[in-house]
Amino acid sequence: MIARISGTLLSVDHGTAELTVGQFVYEVSVPGYDIPALSMQIGADVGFFTIHYLEGQGQGSSFAPRLIGFQSKSDREFFELFTTVKGIGNRKALRAMQTTPSRIAEAIVNQDPKFLATLPEIGKRTAESIVVELKGKVDDFLSSTRPSSCGFPDSAPPSAAHALAEDAVLVLLQLGEARIVARGLVERVLAVEPEIASAQILVTKALRLRGMA
Repeated sequence: MIARISGTLLSVDHGTAELTVGQFVYEVSVPGYDIPALSMQIGADVGFFTIHYLEGQGQGSSFAPRLIGFQSKSDREFFELFTTVKGIGNRKALRAMQTTPSRIAEAIVNQDPKFLATLPEIGKRTAESIVVELKGKVDDFLSSTRPSSCGFPDSAPPSAAHALAEDAVLVLLQLGEARIVARGLVERVLAVEPEIASAQILVTKALRLRGMA
């Protein structure tokens, strides 16, 4: 069982990171919300908390080992909880998690299946199942640095932080980004630089994180 892995990040593409560890290159599947930040760390040493499992192939006639990697132990724990929902396996969960665990947890706590249904691979019925099955189990994954109403860091008073983040998301939507991707980019930038006080700067940094500027 491989629980943690660290090495030099070679590439990140289509939800997969390639990591050099000694003379070996490992392929690690990563959730979508981590891809923008990882894309800025190519050539750097990174570490993942991993889930090591066997994936069935050829209608279960053979199995291939797979690694899923997360930037924190908490993210891995959320993923493991998320996949306890009926109908959500590892691959489906990875495709669905285009936004952070804290944002998904927030939607569950607020009983907001409409938001959950906007995630890739998650339809209305599955979203309702997520709320029912995980309600009361995700409080530990809510970020203490984010107001529950918006899911963004709180470096300024909550209303100002919320307005700044929402302004940036609106601009990114006008530039063609999906709402989930736009929100995820803004969250990632503010998590690293919570002191940002300009929506224009926030958008510029989000686009740079996305690899568009």
